[in-house]
Amino acid sequence: MSATDPETTSAAIDEDLDRIEREIDIEATAERVWQLVSEPGWYINDNAITEHRIDRDGDLSTVHDPVHGAFVFRTVELDEPRYAAFRWLADATDPDSESTLVEFWITDSGSGVTLRVVESGFASLSGSDAERRARFDGNVEGWKIELELARTHLTSGSDA
Repeated sequence: MSATDPETTSAAIDEDLDRIEREIDIEATAERVWQLVSEPGWYINDNAITEHRIDRDGDLSTVHDPVHGAFVFRTVELDEPRYAAFRWLADATDPDSESTLVEFWITDSGSGVTLRVVESGFASLSGSDAERRARFDGNVEGWKIELELARTHLTSGSDA
């Protein structure tokens, strides 16, 4: 299945390797999609949307995944049920570490909603060009997978 197939997802990839943009149509209500995307790190999983233990400290949320470990997110903005933004911290042990910005938009599409994600800030991360490129490329593929998982999860009758 192609990332540019209009029936699955559409994608825009920044040539400067700084910004990933993807969207997918989901036959679900904005409120149902919001329940999923307003949870920090819902996309940390092993090929299935699962519940996580989340420890909260102010605007910081530590998401504990049994397979992938701990990830820290800083909530930037929540505008229910249309927009959610989080900083995905590069170092789970340092609340002031560098980060990428992960933003979600939920818009009506007639038969459901369009869920759009933009992750930006890869160019400002430390490390070598090869390390930044590997992280960027991994997330390009990751967002394709995660949006498909979200659609399957939200249209399967499972609780979000």
